[in-house]
Order: sequence, then C-alpha cells, then structure tokens
Amino acid sequence: MRIDRRFLPALAMAVLVAVLLSVQATAARGQQLLDDFFIAVANDRSDEVKTLLARGIDPNSVDRNGDPALAGAARAGFAATLEILLAAGAAVNASNAVGDTALMLAALGGHFDVVKKLRARGADVNRRGWTALIYAATGGHDEIVRYLLAEGAEIDAASPNGTTALMMAAREGRLSTLDLLIVRGASVRHRNETGASALDWAKRGKDARLAEHLRRAGARD
Repeated sequence: MRIDRRFLPALAMAVLVAVLLSVQATAARGQQLLDDFFIAVANDRSDEVKTLLARGIDPNSVDRNGDPALAGAARAGFAATLEILLAAGAAVNASNAVGDTALMLAALGGHFDVVKKLRARGADVNRRGWTALIYAATGGHDEIVRYLLAEGAEIDAASPNGTTALMMAAREGRLSTLDLLIVRGASVRHRNETGASALDWAKRGKDARLAEHLRRAGARD
C-alpha cells in the first residue's frame, strides 16, 4: 500500500497529536495518584499509602506546598503511616520548603513515639539551623527535651538568628521546660542577633516567674 505524499504532513500531525494526548493523559493519571497519596497520608490511611507506594509512588514525593510525605505524617503524629514511608525508603532527614525536618515537626507537636521512631532511623538531632530541641522546647514537651538531650542534642545550639531552646521556652512561657534546660546547663546569658536574651523575652511576656527563675540561674537584666 502506497501513501500519497500529499497526506504525509497531515498524518504526521495526527500522530503527534495522538502522542501528546497520550502523554497528557498519563501525566494526569500520575498527578491523580500523587494527590490520592497525599490525601491518604494526611488521613493516616496507612494501607492505602502502602498500596500507592507499591504502584510506584516515590516515598520522597513532596506535596503542592513542598512538604515531603514523611514530614506530613510526623507533623500529625501518624506513627503507622510514618513507619510505612520509612520502610519504603523515605529520606529521614529531608526538609520541607521552610527547612523543617520530620523530627523537628514531631518534636514541636509533642509526638514522642514518632520522635523515637525517627531517631532510630538516624534522624539528625544536631542539624545546622533550627533544631528538634528548639522545637520541643517551644512546645513545652519536657519528655522529648530530655530524650533529645540524652541522644546528644546540643543544649545551646542556636538558630540562624541566634535563638536557643531556652530562649524559646522563655518566649512561650514554658516554665517547667525552662527549669529543665537550666538544670541541664543551658546558658542563661546567651543573646540572639538583636542582643535579646531569654530574660528579655520573659520580661516582654510579663512573666515574673520565668524572669525570677532566670535571674536565680545567673541571668542579668
């Protein structure tokens, strides 16, 4: 069978259109699977997460906000879903769009079981910048603070703007956390890039108890 050369350009265009439509349909199906995956993670539907991973979803995929799936599970404290993601190869120290790791988010939310699971998989307690200890102190989660210190977290590690765990405990009015950090040796005289100390933040919050505890520990006005 011979094809009239006059029809070749039209035939080529028809083939190209068909290929493009097929690619678009495949991409749409892939995006739908990815959306389904993140919905399953957000609702702790661990069996569905496992099924979608088996269908080829990358455990290190990020959602439309730049959050890795592991970060979402850690933030919500979904231990079962988190375990499935880790088993599938999710990077334990991956950070989201603003630099938060799964360990940091679990520490901020007070999800101690998730914190331990992540640490057992090698989550870094002393990453540069904001740390899990600072986040745990922010939330006033003393059990997690003790655990992270026992795991080697640097008590006076500072964020890029000079903020420490003690300073965040003072800022958020976490008296028991502040006392815990003082007992463990946190510096009460450390100042951030603006020159503010934990005592300054306690005074700004008009919390006389916090300020007095800091002064007794050696803080100076």
